[in-house]
Amino acid sequence: MKTFPTTPGVYLMKDARGRVIYVGKAVNLRSRAGSYFTKQAAIDRRTADLIPEIHDIDFLNADSEVDALLLESRLIKDIQPRFNSDLKDDKTFPYLQITTREPFPRIEFTRRPKSRGVKLFGPFTSARKLRGAIAVLQKIFRFRNCSLDIDPNEEKWRWFRPCLLASLGQCTAPCNLRISKEDYRRDVRRLIMFLDGKKERLLKVMNREMLDASRELKFEKAARLRDQIKALMTLQERGDLASHAQPEAFYVDPKKGLLGLKKVFGLSNLPRRIEGVDIAHLQGGETVASLVQFIDGVPFKQGYKRFKIRTVDGVDDFASMREVVSRRFRRLDQEGENFPDILLIDGGKGQLGAAMEALKSIEVKLPLVISLAKREEEIFLPGESEPKVLSRHSYALRLLQSVRDESHRFAQQYHHLLRRKSTFGEE
Repeated sequence: MKTFPTTPGVYLMKDARGRVIYVGKAVNLRSRAGSYFTKQAAIDRRTADLIPEIHDIDFLNADSEVDALLLESRLIKDIQPRFNSDLKDDKTFPYLQITTREPFPRIEFTRRPKSRGVKLFGPFTSARKLRGAIAVLQKIFRFRNCSLDIDPNEEKWRWFRPCLLASLGQCTAPCNLRISKEDYRRDVRRLIMFLDGKKERLLKVMNREMLDASRELKFEKAARLRDQIKALMTLQERGDLASHAQPEAFYVDPKKGLLGLKKVFGLSNLPRRIEGVDIAHLQGGETVASLVQFIDGVPFKQGYKRFKIRTVDGVDDFASMREVVSRRFRRLDQEGENFPDILLIDGGKGQLGAAMEALKSIEVKLPLVISLAKREEEIFLPGESEPKVLSRHSYALRLLQSVRDESHRFAQQYHHLLRRKSTFGEE
């Protein structure tokens, strides 16, 4: 193993008869393969049975961690090594699923793959890594992962408001018919080529299309292809896939939660984007805030933001809330960005009042601003003296709790990061 490279790839453990008994992926082949031959690995419950069976190790190079993840999945499916099954602890492996019978196919993470109307990739051994890979690939191939049933023949979709992914350049917004069915499906075919391990062939096809577009003076198309080619060739620079992953599990059906919110608050349309704000204090001194985004009822990690409170001395949650809300929405207003359908404030009447004061001062009006008080799970609305109390089993309440709890978790994470830096003198 000392001769193994320190690059990404897949390692194959073999028994005395030369049969592959385990396949694993690695960001650093030499380090990962070597980790199996330590005292700890020999007694670890997950590897103790495997170690005595290993008589040889081979490896296959990969261009990036994404490539290694996909190669591992293909090899496990083809070879079906004994220990890849034995070490899964009876959990359901995740899959990447592409719907094939829709005009605009969806790409989604699932643990319960369908048997018809889909193309499956997997199983994968790491849910977090798969989610990270999907997030990275979405930035390149710009596919949708929402649950909308889009019919290009229905005129209403021309007036549909796309989610934030379109503004971030991570989706071509078929929900607004900004891309034709043919062009969207071509992008999905390119994704499938990559997932099938045909990256070199794909790059040749895309290079040829880029040159053709340039000769035909279609410079915008040529530039988009150029950027996609560059992104594919620099996948290894994307960092650890786990850092791209969306939070995996929330205890509410997103669609039911959104339908519940629409009904409870009498909204004319299904809310698609919810933002949650929370305040946290660093040992009673420095104050920080978090903002999280949920799109179509699920966390959108790329939209998370952190704030250091600049204008408030000491502990003053109301003043801190005013500062964060005014900074956030002044910037969105100045940049011409869409506002969220719902702004959820963590707290009671006071925090909600502070948020409303901030919005009034910058002359911004949002569709719906509410606060959720933790003790009794009461929902406060502007201008209403009495809170709205929903059933503890309400899907709408559960979704709001998920947003609130995620904003609190994210604020505390920032709080602990700053405290660690303060303790150890880090910059």
